[in-house]
Amino acid sequence: MKMERMSVAGTHGAIDQARVDRIRADFPILKLQISGKPLVYLDNAASSQMPQQVIDRIVRYQTEEHSNIHRAVHYLSELATKEYEEARVKVQHFLNAKESREIIFTRGTTEAINLVMHGYGRAFIGKGDEIILSGLEHHSNIVPWQMLAEEKGAVIRVIPMNDSGELLIDEFKALFNENTKFLALSHVSNALGTVNPVKEMVAFAHGKGVPVLLDGAQAVPHQAIDVQDLDCDFYAFSGHKMCGPTGIGALYGKAHLLEKMQPYQGGGDMILSVTFAKTVYNVIPAKFEAGTPPIMAAIVLGAAIDYLNEIGLDNIEAYEHELLEYATHQVSSIPGVRIIGTAAKKAAVLSFEIEGVHPHDVGTILNSEGIAIRTGHHCAQPVMDRFHVPATARASFAFYNTREEIDKLVAGIRKVQEMFT
Repeated sequence: MKMERMSVAGTHGAIDQARVDRIRADFPILKLQISGKPLVYLDNAASSQMPQQVIDRIVRYQTEEHSNIHRAVHYLSELATKEYEEARVKVQHFLNAKESREIIFTRGTTEAINLVMHGYGRAFIGKGDEIILSGLEHHSNIVPWQMLAEEKGAVIRVIPMNDSGELLIDEFKALFNENTKFLALSHVSNALGTVNPVKEMVAFAHGKGVPVLLDGAQAVPHQAIDVQDLDCDFYAFSGHKMCGPTGIGALYGKAHLLEKMQPYQGGGDMILSVTFAKTVYNVIPAKFEAGTPPIMAAIVLGAAIDYLNEIGLDNIEAYEHELLEYATHQVSSIPGVRIIGTAAKKAAVLSFEIEGVHPHDVGTILNSEGIAIRTGHHCAQPVMDRFHVPATARASFAFYNTREEIDKLVAGIRKVQEMFT
């Protein structure tokens, strides 16, 4: 299997080796030595690393711009407010939302999903109503809906998958009936890397009058997202998986739905007026951003978006696809190693098990070689149950990874096997 070298050259150029080298120079953490060996960071599905340009934006905000927003007329407050709202516009354009008011800043994907559960689900889903989830979901897109179902007497229905980790679309369609009130679905599986046919699934759900939330945590770092083209009603994602900071994410929601939803939290800035007799809620997006928001994190998320846009999401997707193909070929060629999740369309995630070796031992030995992967159930226990494994070892790639790092992963896997022979 011949793999051509790739490169990342300017804003619109493809990613080749010279461009990858320049990109890697942007990431100070990649210079680390672990156990005396260069860091090979393959845990990007858990959290990506941050380039110097984004780190510099943190420093600039804290040293030149820090103030609370929407609360004063002095210079720093007005500047911070301007930068915060400009970051919202950057997210709007990043997702191709119609309006910036359709973007709600949250702490991340988990809070965004919980916001929809509380704001929409508690208002519009009742006893006997049905919520459709998939067997691929992260716990963050299972547990909130279970909480709602327990509270309201609603029913959870689950889309099954095949042995490749692909959702069974005919079975998906058969789940719909007159009681179906909501579909919550991952765009990309964090445990297997499966890219779901979400546009087709959204269209079918809408044909039945059912709104749809997409968990985009594993999609936004790897491909361009167009929520208007997808036509989803809600889209949630996190900043720390796309070169931004932790503690920040966003929810996209269609304006007409956000306007009729109840607030997720009460407090300052989400109100127009308060008396002990009555509170009048603010307009969107402020209605859902109670209290002092993560101002610095939101602004820095905007810087991360700028960085990704400069490289180009199409370039990132193409490069990471070739990395995944190379890794899949190399790892699957090792006797005694089984890749779990072999969907025809995948993002840059490779889950695997080594015969006779617990995944935690795999991760520990690889760490001694400077290789960082994730081991465990990946907050997706139903996926592990489906494949009859307690856990997997998961290598996940980003645009700053290289085929040489994949070769080190392969050598590390062989070392694991030697130690357990």
